[in-house]
Amino acid sequence: MQSPEGSVRRICTGWAAVLARVVAAILLFEAISGLAIAFGPFHAVIEWGLLVHTLVGVVTLAPLAWYFVQHWRDYSGQALTDVLLLGYTGLIALAVCAVSGFIVTWQGLLGTHTSAVMRYIHLVSTLTALVATVPHILISWLRRRRAGFTRPAAGWLRQSVAACACGLGLTVVLTFAYSGTKYRNEFPKDYNFLYGKTRPFAPSLARTSTGGAFDARSLAGSDTCGSNGCHAQIYEEWRPSAHRYAAMDPIFQGIQNVMAKQNGPESTRYCGGCHDPISLFSGTKNIFVEKLTGLDGYNEGVSCVACHAIQKTDIQGNANYTITQPGEYLWQWSREGTAGAMARNFLIRTWPAQHNRLSKRMYKKPEYCAACHKQFIDQEVNRVGWVQLQNQYDNWAASHWNKKGDARATVECRECHMPLVASTDPAAGDSADYNRSAHDHKHRSHRFLAANNFVPGLLRLDGAERHLELTNRWLRGEFDIPEIRDKWAEGPVVKLRIETPATVAPGQKLVVRVILVSNKVGHDYPTGPLDMIQSWVELRIKDDRGRNVFSSGQRDERNFLEPGTFLFKAEPVDQYGNLIDRHNLWEMVGVRYRRSLFPGYSDTVEYNVICPSGGPRQTSRNAPAVREFPVPEAARGTLHVTATLRYRKIDQFLLNYVLGEKSGLTAPVADIASATTRVTVTSKGE
Repeated sequence: MQSPEGSVRRICTGWAAVLARVVAAILLFEAISGLAIAFGPFHAVIEWGLLVHTLVGVVTLAPLAWYFVQHWRDYSGQALTDVLLLGYTGLIALAVCAVSGFIVTWQGLLGTHTSAVMRYIHLVSTLTALVATVPHILISWLRRRRAGFTRPAAGWLRQSVAACACGLGLTVVLTFAYSGTKYRNEFPKDYNFLYGKTRPFAPSLARTSTGGAFDARSLAGSDTCGSNGCHAQIYEEWRPSAHRYAAMDPIFQGIQNVMAKQNGPESTRYCGGCHDPISLFSGTKNIFVEKLTGLDGYNEGVSCVACHAIQKTDIQGNANYTITQPGEYLWQWSREGTAGAMARNFLIRTWPAQHNRLSKRMYKKPEYCAACHKQFIDQEVNRVGWVQLQNQYDNWAASHWNKKGDARATVECRECHMPLVASTDPAAGDSADYNRSAHDHKHRSHRFLAANNFVPGLLRLDGAERHLELTNRWLRGEFDIPEIRDKWAEGPVVKLRIETPATVAPGQKLVVRVILVSNKVGHDYPTGPLDMIQSWVELRIKDDRGRNVFSSGQRDERNFLEPGTFLFKAEPVDQYGNLIDRHNLWEMVGVRYRRSLFPGYSDTVEYNVICPSGGPRQTSRNAPAVREFPVPEAARGTLHVTATLRYRKIDQFLLNYVLGEKSGLTAPVADIASATTRVTVTSKGE
C-alpha cells in the first residue's frame, strides 16, 4: 500500500517515514518471536522471547493501531488492486491477532489458564497476516523498483531488520543473565553403586530416563503447583494424602532405619521408589545420610512432579517405572507473591506445551498404579529368593470388577480412589472418558482415599481432620461415588451377617456363624502389608439383663487383641521359621498364615458356645474352626448376639516397637460392618 510519488500522506506512512520503519521493526520482531514460541523448542531464550514479545506487543499496541488507521486513510480511496486487497487482508488478520493476543495476555496475567482457542486464533491470524503482508510489500517494492524508486524501501528494510535484530539480541542477553535453576544431577561422591552403575537405584526397579541422578529440586516444589489459584484445590487435597506423607510416615521412617542398620542403607532404595522417590533419585539413600531421606523427599513424599513426570510403567511392581526430569520454566520455584512467581505463572499459562507434557492420559490405566501397588522381594533383598507381597493390581485384574475391554462395566482404581469432585481447577474437564466432557467442571480427587485413618492425624497435617472424616466414611462404605453408582455395589465394603438357630436350650451348643462377604472392595480385603494391618471380628453375646455371656475379639488394657480372635492377617516368616512381626521384610522367605477376602468372595467364622445351664462354669476348649468358651450363668430369656468387623492400620506390637510403648499411641479402630440377632433360650424339651 504505498502511495504514488509526491503524495502528501507518504510522509506519514510511506517507505521513508520513521513511524513506518518502527512499525516494520516491531511487526518483524513480533512475527519471528511468535513463530519461535509456536514452533521452537522449550528453551530459556524462547521463554525470554515470550516475555519480551508480550511486553512489546502491549506497549506498542496503541502506536500500531494509530499507524494502521493512518495507512488505511492514505490508500482507502484508491481503486481496489491486488496490492490493496492483500493489504486489507493483512490488516484484518493483524487486528484479529492483536485482539486475541491481548486476550491471551489478560488471561495469562489474571486468570488460571489461557484459552487454547484464543492461542490458536492468535497463531492462525499471525500466519494469515504474514501470508498477506509479505507479498503485499514485495509486490509494492517490485513496482517501485521498476519505477526507479528503491532507495526509501532499501532504507526501510535495513533499519527495520536492524531494530528487530536488536530486540532478538536482547532476549539472548537476558538468557545469559538468567536461564533458570542450575540443577546438579549428580550422585554424591561416596554413593555406593551396590548393583553396578547400570542399576544405581536397585533393588528398586525405578529408574530415570537418563540412568543418572536428578537434582532433588527438580522433583519437589509441590506448593508452587497450588499457588496463585492454579491447582490450589488439587494441592489442598494432596497435602494430607498418603502420597504426600509417604516418606514422613513415622512407621516407614522407623522401619527404614532398622532396615538400614541390619541390611545396609543401600537396601532401603527398595522402599524409595514408592515411598520416597525424590530422595531415591537424588542419591540420598546412601551411607551416613541422616534418616536416609532428603528434606524435600521427607516433606513431599510422592510429590506432584514425582508422579506426573513418570512416562512409562510396568506391571511387575516394585516401582518399575521410568521417570523424566521435566523442563523447567524460568523462576520455576519462586515463592508466591514474588515477581518471579508472577512471571513463571504467566509463562506456564501462555506457553503450556511443556507443562502439558506431564503425564495425564496414562493415569487412566490401572497398569500405572501397578508400578507401586504390587510388591515382591527376591534374593537381592532377603538373600534367599522370590516372595510375593501385597498385590492390589493382580487382585483387581482377576476380579469381577475388571470387564476387559468394557470401560462402562469396569470399575478402575481411579474411579474409586480418585472420584470426581466439583472443581474450579484449570485441570477440570476431560473429553477422553466415556462418561465425561471437557466442560464438566470436575477433576479427580487427589486425596487418594483408602484405609489409613492413623498417620494424617498423628502428623497433624493441614486438612487432616477433614481427610480422616472422609477416610472413615470410606472404610464404612458410606462414601458415595455417583459416576460409578450404576456399576458399584451398595452398602458396606464388607457385608456381615449372623446365622444362629432360632432357639437354644440350657446346656446345648449354640452355633454362631458370622459370614463376611467382600462387597465393594476392588482387591483383597484387607489389603496392603498384612503383617501390620489388622481386621478382626468382635463377637458379643449378652443376656436380657445386659450381662456378658460370651465375647471374642476384645482388646486388653494395652490394646492387644485377645488370643483366639478371628483375624484377617498375614504371618510371614524368616528362613528359620521365626515370625516376621516387625515388618522386617528383608528377612522374609514365606508365609505361614494368610487370610483375606478376595473381591466378591466370602469367609465364615464359626463359634460354638455352650448355652448356660445354671451349672458350673465351662472349661474353654480350642479346636480348628470350632471354639467353646467359658460362659456365666444365664436366666431363661433371650441371648443378644452382636458381631462387628473392625479394622486398624497398625497392630499394637509393631506400633510399640517403632514408636515405643511409652508413647501411649494406638491406631484408631474403625467399625467396617456390624450385625445383630437374637436367640431364644428355652427349657429343655420345649
